[in-house]
Amino acid sequence: MDEPQALDAFGALSQETRLRMVRILVQAGPDGLSAGAVGEAVGASSSGASFHLAHLERAGLIASRRESRSIIYTANFEGLGALVEFLMRDCCSGHPEICAPAAALANQCNPAQKETACAC
Repeated sequence: MDEPQALDAFGALSQETRLRMVRILVQAGPDGLSAGAVGEAVGASSSGASFHLAHLERAGLIASRRESRSIIYTANFEGLGALVEFLMRDCCSGHPEICAPAAALANQCNPAQKETACAC
């Protein structure tokens, strides 16, 4: 991810409803949610939800697919990961202890460790 892409992503996330939408879609996982379900979860009207979801999709943070008459939205984990990587790329500067808390949190989300609750 380059700086202009990161700025677009941060711009999209800097609005409360859109940030809440991304968090809900991350929790929903790869199955995603319909546009209506996302809007309902954040208290947005149909037109408001569509506007915000389109903004997030243009920023590369979510993706959509059509299923029958519904549009299903999912978190774009690759795009979100690239944004986190952009932030963390230069964080350590030779001091890995600086990034240790973020790395530890990421390790807690390992799906192979089903008995451990994910703190992310």
